[in-house]
Parts: sequence; C-alpha cells; structure tokens
Amino acid sequence: MTKAIGPAFDYDDNEEGAANEAAQLGPDGGPKRKAVVRYNDDADPFSEDDDAWLDEDLSDEELAALAEEEFGADDLSDEELQLLADEPEEFDPFGDDEFEVDEEASAAPSTGGADTVEDTADDFDLSDDFLGEDDAAPMEFQTDDDAFLEEIVDEEPAAPAPEAAPVVAAAATATALVEDEEYDSDVVEIGDDDVDHRPVPRISIHAFCETPGTTALLEKAAIDRRLSKAHLTMHMGGIAKAVDHFQTVATPNLILIETTDDSRALFAQLGELAEVCDPSTKVIIIGRVNDIGLFRGLMEQGISDYIVRPKSPLQIIKSISSLYVDPSAPPIGRTIAFVGARGGVGSSTIAHNVAWSTAEDYESDTVILDLDLPFGTVSLDFEQDPTSGLVEALSSPERLDDVLLDRLLQKYTERLSLFTAPNLLDRDYDMDDQAFETVIDVVRGAAPTIIIDVPHVWTGWSKKLLQTADEIVITAAPDLASFRNAKNLVDIISGARPNDAAPILVLNQVDPKASSVQEEQYIEHVGIKPSLIIGWEPQLFHAAATNAAPIMEVGAKTKTAQGLRELAAQLLGRDGELTKKSKFSLTGLFKK
Repeated sequence: MTKAIGPAFDYDDNEEGAANEAAQLGPDGGPKRKAVVRYNDDADPFSEDDDAWLDEDLSDEELAALAEEEFGADDLSDEELQLLADEPEEFDPFGDDEFEVDEEASAAPSTGGADTVEDTADDFDLSDDFLGEDDAAPMEFQTDDDAFLEEIVDEEPAAPAPEAAPVVAAAATATALVEDEEYDSDVVEIGDDDVDHRPVPRISIHAFCETPGTTALLEKAAIDRRLSKAHLTMHMGGIAKAVDHFQTVATPNLILIETTDDSRALFAQLGELAEVCDPSTKVIIIGRVNDIGLFRGLMEQGISDYIVRPKSPLQIIKSISSLYVDPSAPPIGRTIAFVGARGGVGSSTIAHNVAWSTAEDYESDTVILDLDLPFGTVSLDFEQDPTSGLVEALSSPERLDDVLLDRLLQKYTERLSLFTAPNLLDRDYDMDDQAFETVIDVVRGAAPTIIIDVPHVWTGWSKKLLQTADEIVITAAPDLASFRNAKNLVDIISGARPNDAAPILVLNQVDPKASSVQEEQYIEHVGIKPSLIIGWEPQLFHAAATNAAPIMEVGAKTKTAQGLRELAAQLLGRDGELTKKSKFSLTGLFKK
C-alpha cells in the first residue's frame, strides 16, 4: 500500500515519513480521537490522567450525583463560572468540540510534502516514471477511497506528527479524482464540422452502459447519419456484463464500455475482458476520471480510446470515426442534396446554378448528380448530350471505381463535372437502394463538393439520401401545396437527423401581391427562416434556360444572381468573398 501513495510524497525528503503522518488519521480521513493536534506531549489535555481530578476531589456520592444530573450555567456559582472563564478557550470539558482540528495547524505545510492542495494534486500525477518494471499490475495507478488510510494506520506504528494535514489534502484530492460521480464538468461540444463526413463503415458495435446519461447519448448516436452503416447493439451493465456476455458470443469489431469504477478495479476487469476478446476487436472506454496517467495506462493495455464524460453524441462518433477513417486518405467530398417541396418549384434550376457558382466563383471542384433518370434537366441547362453513364454505374455499382468514374463523367469546365440522366423512357429505372449509396460514396472521393439533384419522388433510396446527406436544401414556392410539403419534409428530416442542423429553406417565385403564403407563415409553422428568397422573375430564368447559361452570366448584377452566390458561399462555409475575381474591362471603364 505504500506504493499507492508514492507519487504524492518523497520518503527521502521527509525525515518523519509520510506513513507516520498518515498514522495519525482516522478511517474517515480526519484526525484520530487521541491524535495530538494542538498540544505537545508534555501538555496533552486529552491524556488518560486528565480525568483524575474528578476521582480525587469528589466522593462516591458526588460522582453518582454527577452521573444523574446535567450541568448547566445556572447550576454553577459565580466563583465557578469565573474559574471556567479563566480556562483556555480551546479546552472545554463540557463541550462537543474537544477533538476539533486547529485550522492553522491543518493549513501548515509539512516538511517534504506538498505546499498546497493544488501542488498535492499535481504530485498525484500517474506518469510513466511512476510505473516501474517491478510493478506487478498497472491497476495500482490510483487509490479509490479512504481504505488505504485505514490499512496504513493498522500497519504503521502511531507517532506524533503535527504536519498530518497535507496527507489529508492529498487523500482528499486523490479521492475526488476517482469518486466524481457527477457528469457536470464543462465539456466543449464539437460541431458537425469537427467530425469527418466519411460515414463509419459497416462494422458491428456492442455498447455496455451503466448510467442513463450515456445510454441516451448512445441512442442519439445510433440514429446519426454517420453511423447509418454500422450495427449498434446496446446492453445495460459495465465491464463485468461484457465479460459475461462474450463468454459464449464472438466479440464484435468494436466494444464501447462505460465504467464508474476506480482505476484499480478497472484494470483488474480489463484483464478479464482481454481473455474473452479477439485480438482484432477495438475497445473504447467511457469513464469519469480526467487523468493523463490513467489514459496512458489504458493505451498501454491496448485500449483504442478513452472518452471522459461525453456531453454530445458527436464526441462518441468522432472517437469511432478516428479508428476507422484513415487520416492519410484524401479528403472526402461534401454532399449537398437539393429537393423541391413539389414539382415545378425550380429546385433543379437552383441546384445547377449553385453548382456552377461553387465551381467557378469559389473554385471548388464540383460534381452534379442528376438522379431524375427519366426526366432530368442537367443536360439541357448545360447544353450537353445525355448519356447512360449514371445508369451504367447504378446497374453495376460494384464495378465503379475512380478510373471508371472519370470515364463516365462529363467535363463541363475545368472544375465542374456532370453525371447526367439518360432521359429515355424505353426502360424502367428500378434500381437497388444500396446502388445509389455505393455510387455516391465513390463520387465523394472524386471532388470536394457533390451537388445531388433529387427528384420530387418518395422512395426508399430518396428518403435514405435525404437522411444521410451532409446538407439539405428544400426549395418551396409561396403556395399551400409547397407549404404543407415543406413542413412534412422538415419534420421527417429533422427527426432522423437530431445531431445535425435543420435543412436550408429557399423560397422561389415569390410575388408579394399574389403569393398565398407569406414568409412569416413559413417561419411560424415550418420553423425555419428562408435563407434565400427569389422573386418572380420569369424573363431572367427564361433567358438563362434558352441560352443554356447560368443566371450568374445572364444577369450577373441581379439580386437573384447575388443571392445564389451567397447561398453557394453558405453551403461551402465561405465568407462570401469570391475566389475568382472579375476581369478588368475597358468597356466598363469607358461606360463609367
């Protein structure tokens, strides 16, 4: 047990020894009832001979009377009261505080010990230097309660030690590190941008929880889009439950375990868990103690990660992603899905113009996927011949790789590529839902920005796509059908994405005089303020469609073009400043 408190005290520097100091402590960490706190041995008011004055000065009858009566101030004469007043304040034979510890004595630092409580806490660092080769087991990193004080009292001889208070401080600090049962510490929550957008692969995860708070966080993480491919199974119970469960069941790819035990019991149970785990299984521990020594010890035992009191499901997701997402892999593309609240609201037109702006105005390599296979308009808006490349990829998604993808994509500009729809009605387009997900995963590795034009259909793959996209843009018109459908879309999407921001709402074809639903009604009932409001400008959109050119070129100075640029900047996380500057024009200078 002396090894357990070794980091806090240096036996060579303290002549009296930390064990002698600890010997003066009781089981509760305070001074023993016969410990000398204020007085030296020659003037100990609590020695066994202090009660002799009662036996010498009083007869047997008087002693019997004293046993049956209670003394009070009214029972004493003036001379007796004066004598009591002359007694030292700290010595009151009739009071309840005869064993009170002097605060000044408790605050005095001991020789060779920590000067303050903070210094004691720093000394209680479980560094690698403390872990010697002779240590039998790493489970003696920390002490968990006051039991080690009781054992020291039993083993070591009692000796006067006026400097016992710092030992109390050290014990209290060590106990506070371990017995912090409240998850009330400030944990900085991470945002969506701090988590890799690459989804966790298809792995099996078993989670063992001990507290309702962690259970609720894991339930939210289980329905997150980043874990949509993983299979998560939850159990109530800690490491002991996991050891018992995997006695007869094969271990999964990843085990999440919450523990409320101290470090000693934790390392003992990890040894039992290692006996039933496969070597390829990864383990993440969710604990309460924020200590670098404990973290290092867990890493040495082969634990993959240690999370301290998580407050957000994204913290757990980030830890899982870091184990399965290769940091040296190329950056993953960000998927932005555009969907209309009803047909004819201009969702495809807005998607194509925003894609052009992200590629040309902000110089971000962009790919457009036109998933409206029979009626897509990407080829019309950019004046390209429709191809069957997307259908070919969806028909055989297992064959799609970077080389085949580069051959199937149509290059419109240096930074903008198109995956056009075939626009043929001589065949059915009943594709497997998994095929859409596989193709999008491959495309995400080809460009940082992926614009997905989702048709106004409600199928298994379209619903899954809207739930797993990194960003969603809903385009609505100021009419009752759009108003109803937009609210339904927002409700279903927000319910499936509790850890993500709400979808972005765009109002198109707005005429304040003729619109049946106003902006305020969308804010009140849908719960989202429109990020962009586009007025009724049929001539501008007609000119862009006729010339197969983006609105930013046909009407560069219009409010609609500026609004589309701002929407592209918002989706890219830019400040709105164009990367590509406009060229100098002599004609424009002469006009000025």
